[in-house]
Amino acid sequence: MSATPQKNRASRRVLAAAAGLATVGALVAAMPAGAQDAQGNEQHKPANTVDVQLLSFNDLHGNLEPPASSAGTIPAGGVEYLASSLRTARKGHPYSITAAGGDMVGASPLLSGLFHDEPTIEALNKIDLDVTTVGNHEFDEGATELARLQNGGCHPVEGCYETGKTFQGADFPYLAANVTDEKTGKPILKPYTVWKKNGVKIGFIGVTLEGTPNIVTANGVKGLKFHDEIETVNKYAKELDQQGVKSIVALIHEGGAPASNSYNYDCDTSGAGDGISGPIVDIAEGISPKVDALVTGHTHQAYVCTIPDPAGNPRLVTSASSFGKVYTDTTLTYDRRTQDIVRTSVKSAAASNPKAANHIVSRDQDRARDMTDLIARWNTLAAPIANRPQGYITADIEGRSSKAPEKPLGNLIADAQLEGLAPADKGGAVVAFMNPGGIRADLVYKATGSEGDGVVTYGESFTVQPFTNMMNVVDLTGAQLITALQQQVSGSNEASPKILQISKGLTYTLDMTKTGAARVVTDTIKLNGAAIDPAKTYRVAMNEFLAGGGDGFAALGAGTNKLVGASDLDLFNAYLAAHSTAAAPLAPPATDRITVIQ
Repeated sequence: MSATPQKNRASRRVLAAAAGLATVGALVAAMPAGAQDAQGNEQHKPANTVDVQLLSFNDLHGNLEPPASSAGTIPAGGVEYLASSLRTARKGHPYSITAAGGDMVGASPLLSGLFHDEPTIEALNKIDLDVTTVGNHEFDEGATELARLQNGGCHPVEGCYETGKTFQGADFPYLAANVTDEKTGKPILKPYTVWKKNGVKIGFIGVTLEGTPNIVTANGVKGLKFHDEIETVNKYAKELDQQGVKSIVALIHEGGAPASNSYNYDCDTSGAGDGISGPIVDIAEGISPKVDALVTGHTHQAYVCTIPDPAGNPRLVTSASSFGKVYTDTTLTYDRRTQDIVRTSVKSAAASNPKAANHIVSRDQDRARDMTDLIARWNTLAAPIANRPQGYITADIEGRSSKAPEKPLGNLIADAQLEGLAPADKGGAVVAFMNPGGIRADLVYKATGSEGDGVVTYGESFTVQPFTNMMNVVDLTGAQLITALQQQVSGSNEASPKILQISKGLTYTLDMTKTGAARVVTDTIKLNGAAIDPAKTYRVAMNEFLAGGGDGFAALGAGTNKLVGASDLDLFNAYLAAHSTAAAPLAPPATDRITVIQ
């Protein structure tokens, strides 16, 4: 559910050897053999090499329609435009592969999520995706449902959605090299695949982050074991090498944080504070030199970087933002003699290889007609549910797009959970917590359809909370509550804090000038004006993900006397209905519960 890396790896900056990927125009300057050099002269292309185009994207999350946001970002994305971008990019490239870095489905808007992501798989088939790794969200509904997405067949509970049509499944392989069955010890899906054309062979190994069980509900990963990314990739790289496959790309659903949010940021500049940090750095530095390039994801960032492999040679590491807003175009020069990708360490952008560029999936291009038809077909099926008004708002209420520790939409969701579970027969909750990664969108004032501005439809509220997590109310001591707040900024969350969204009545100070648990100023923690009593028992509401200790909140997982309530989405919609009308819409809540010292 969270898009924040879990594994406790070093997050030092990497400044690599190659340079010169600053803009889209500059990105295309890294020249394969046979193109023009910096002076415009035609270069000689050796007869024994062929340029292979690798198009890649990640973290689509079922966003078939352009993602809505109140954050004022560049309008981009939507599979109508992603398909057009990829099809245009493939022109003139006889050797072209399209690969993905995981989280193609899960936490999806209603158009896909309502149908257990069958529409997204259908769209990816039409886009001609060749291969993807699993991400953590592929496990939201468990391994059995993931197998159905791969192999086809109608949903075991809801059946077939269209009369006379059976879901065919993905016609591309899902790879899960580091996910094994606890009983058999074998990977639950193929660990790798080999793409072949006219004697050119390129192997793809797919892994998700080892910490997937920490960010998925317990039911989603039941019976599964997740293994170290480096060890797994190295194991299968050796196996592929022994089979004569010398060109290898790793698809890794784990990522990093570049120093800039620009989609075409050059990670390899050597200025102070530049580079990339996060789990992907140590992973990249540990993966065998047999692997020629890494396509990554999970952190929803866009970057094209080089990180040295264990032999000290620069190796390409890419990521393409999220929601289909960006794609990466990489050129891999394949040497038919060695059957390997040519990798150079020359510090000139014009000579570096492999080369890559990130491109925005612009909405000022023609839409792919088959995608428009697909969206219309599924929208017709979803419309009776999706278009139902749930409530009314006066302005954008930021959730996913907010970078602040306390988010307006987070407060709204936590308040809805508290109100719904406060009655004695519903659990008797006195406080509610919401995990920030579970908020998947904003509530946007501007109409997305014909509902009118300020109307929140079921489809929009579903997009905010698509997991349909069941709510839990548990007993926690005051000491456990304090520990839970400290776990936001310590332990596995110290490097990348996860600030819980809290219901009204709970207040405290967060001092980010300090380190670890000391960032939470314990004597400021109050509930309805009274200090939290470490010895007292409190009834606490949270979704089942947090109640299972997810996102590193072991203290929340220690709750007792559990009562299972309605789903988070049902409580959210009920709150909207109770607190807003067309004549009296709901205003964004104030963000005054957490005092932050920077």
